[in-house]
Amino acid sequence: MLTEKLTPAQVEQYNRDGYIILKDFCSPAEIDKLYSTALDDNAMRNNALDLNDQSGKKTRLSLWFTPGNDVFGYLTRSEKVVGTVKQLLGGDSPVCHFHSKLMQKEPKVGGAWEWHQDYGYWYKNQFMFPDELISIMVALTEANKQNGCLQVIKGSHKLGRVNHGFAGEQVGADMVMVNNALKTMDIVYVEIEPGDALVFHSNLLHRSEANLSDRPRWSVISCYNLQSNLAYNETSISYKIPVDIVPDEAILEWEPESLSNADFLKKENDPALKPTGWEN
Repeated sequence: MLTEKLTPAQVEQYNRDGYIILKDFCSPAEIDKLYSTALDDNAMRNNALDLNDQSGKKTRLSLWFTPGNDVFGYLTRSEKVVGTVKQLLGGDSPVCHFHSKLMQKEPKVGGAWEWHQDYGYWYKNQFMFPDELISIMVALTEANKQNGCLQVIKGSHKLGRVNHGFAGEQVGADMVMVNNALKTMDIVYVEIEPGDALVFHSNLLHRSEANLSDRPRWSVISCYNLQSNLAYNETSISYKIPVDIVPDEAILEWEPESLSNADFLKKENDPALKPTGWEN
């Protein structure tokens, strides 16, 4: 049985604001191992996708579905991650891993992400219940205003799904609704240190600006759903398989495999990047 990781106040904050920040969620040694693997593993680099923002700057990401026996798999399967997710999603259904992605926002060239909700993308996968979808972002490097940290609109998950359309090669939220939200709710710059984690609801509006600094901003974002949350337009199977949980010590103490066998997403196979004629 998973032990509860969060205080009642943190759970209340998540439900109220749509996100929480967990300081020192991963240790410096864990971050060193994750970041060095991200830099050195050829599979991660060879399977990176470039997405253009509206100005033509590129944001690079590598996305995979099934959490394996590599160091990132150990993180996404760890008791501290799955326990946090389960406590916030609640219910009797097991936690499943939808996908993870390594965000690689390089100095000077790393592009912006437009305002969006994750469910604005995942609606096309036809997940039924946005309240049963959640993401946890672990910072591998410092994130601040200078290098394009995440910005969130506090409480915006309560808007429900906002219409989305294309902005460059990215899917962006309807800016009329975004601007109304900005008049109504607070914008928060999520400035965090390596090892800190941001946990956020699938309907939370968020964005990030281009990295104009001389330092990279890298993070790993893992997305989860309850097994009861069916997706009728999703071809991967990870989202319906309960996570095989490992102890937190696995991240540092277990021998990791390469990511070479991971089921990485190919850009042409992503339904969120295929216009279908019904975006607004």
